[in-house]
Formats: sequence, structure tokens, C-alpha cells
Amino acid sequence: MSNIDIAVACALLAGATVVFIFMVQPEDSDSAPHRTQLDQLLERRDAIYENLRDLRFEYRAGKFSESDYEETKQLLEVEAARVLAQMDQLTGGTPTPATRQASTSKVSHS
Repeated sequence: MSNIDIAVACALLAGATVVFIFMVQPEDSDSAPHRTQLDQLLERRDAIYENLRDLRFEYRAGKFSESDYEETKQLLEVEAARVLAQMDQLTGGTPTPATRQASTSKVSHS
């Protein structure tokens, strides 16, 4: 290869690099808002409520003894209370649509 070939190759590489750096457009997902801490708590709350419903179903199906059911139910209820308290802290105790929904959500207890 001659010096001219090397110079042309370097110029093309530099041009391609500049085009890549400045012309690549970000995807829509790059600018999408990230999940907030409240979103994460809402997701956790919903998962706990679902676990409570599943636990009750499985207890009624005979998969848990009464003592195991009560112990697991108590643990899930304590965790739900923690999550709801964290949600209240984040919102300054002010009811938001999320916390209003939490207070009106019915979790079946036996």
C-alpha cells in the first residue's frame, strides 16, 4: 500500500467515525422515563397482594397447615405495611392515586 492509500483509508475511517458519533439518533426507549421509587413500591405492593391471594387459595386447597398459613400471611401483611409506609413517606403522607388505591384495595382475610 502506498502512502496515498493509507491517507485515504484514514480519512474514510475518520469520516465514518464522525458520521457515527454525530448522526446516530437515540431510540425512543433511551428517552423514556425511568421507573420512580414510587413505581417500584407500587409494583412490590401489587406483588404482595397477589401473594396473599395465592396463599389463601393454596391454604383452602389444603397445601398449607393452618399454622404455616397464619405465619406466612403475617409476614406478607407486615411487608405490605412496610411498603405502604414507604409510599406514605415518599408522598409526604398526602394521598395520591396510588395510596388511595392501596387503601381501597381489598385483600381477603380468613
